[in-house]
Amino acid sequence: MNEHIVKSYEDELNALTADCARMGGLTEAQVADALEAVVRRDQGLAEAVVERDDRLDLLEADIERKAIRLIALRQPMANDLRKTVAAMKIASNLERCGDLAKNIAKRTMILNEVEPISPLTRSIERMGRLVMGRLKDVLDAYTGSDLDRALAVWSRDDEVDEHYNSLFRELLTYMMGDPRTITACAHLLFVAKNLERIGDHATNIAEIIHYEITGEEKIAAERPKTDALRP
Repeated sequence: MNEHIVKSYEDELNALTADCARMGGLTEAQVADALEAVVRRDQGLAEAVVERDDRLDLLEADIERKAIRLIALRQPMANDLRKTVAAMKIASNLERCGDLAKNIAKRTMILNEVEPISPLTRSIERMGRLVMGRLKDVLDAYTGSDLDRALAVWSRDDEVDEHYNSLFRELLTYMMGDPRTITACAHLLFVAKNLERIGDHATNIAEIIHYEITGEEKIAAERPKTDALRP
C-alpha cells in the first residue's frame, strides 16, 4: 500500500471517530436541554429538543454509511476493524439517547399543562444530573481511548437504577396520597424511565469502548445491575 493510500485510509478512520465524537456532543446537549426543559417548565426549549432530533438521526445514518463503505473498500483488520464497528455501535446508542431526550421533551410539554410538583422535579433533576455525568464521562473515555474511565462508568451502572427505584416509590407515594397528582406523576415516571435508559446506553457505550480497545467481547465481571422496582 503506497503512502498516499495509507494516509487516505487513516484520514477516513479518524474522520469516523471525529463524527462519532461530534454526535456525542450533540447528544449530550439534547439530554441536558431536555432535563432543563423539565426543571424550568420551558416550552420553547422542549420544542427545540424535539425539532433538533432529526440531526442525530442523519448523523447516525451518515456514520453507518461511511463505516460500511470503509469496510467494503479498505477491508480493515484487527484494531482498525474494531474501531470501525465501535463507531457504528456507539452512533446507534447515541441515536437512541436522542430519541429518549425527545420523549422527555414531549412529556415536558404535557407536564406544563398541569400544576408543578416541586419536590418531584428536584428528584428528577438529581437523577438527570447523574445520568448526564455518566454520558459525559463515557464520551470523554471514547475520545481519549481511556479504558479505565470507561470501566469506571460501567462499574457504576447500578447508581442510576437505585435513583430510578427511589423515584418510583416517591411517585407512588404522591399518587396514593393525592389522586389529583396522578397525571403529572405518570408523566414524570416516564421521564425517569427515559433517564434510566439513557444511563443504560452510557453503560453499553462503555462496553463497546472495552471491546474496541481490548478486542474482548465481554468484560470479565458481571454487569452491576439493581433489579428494577425491587423493594
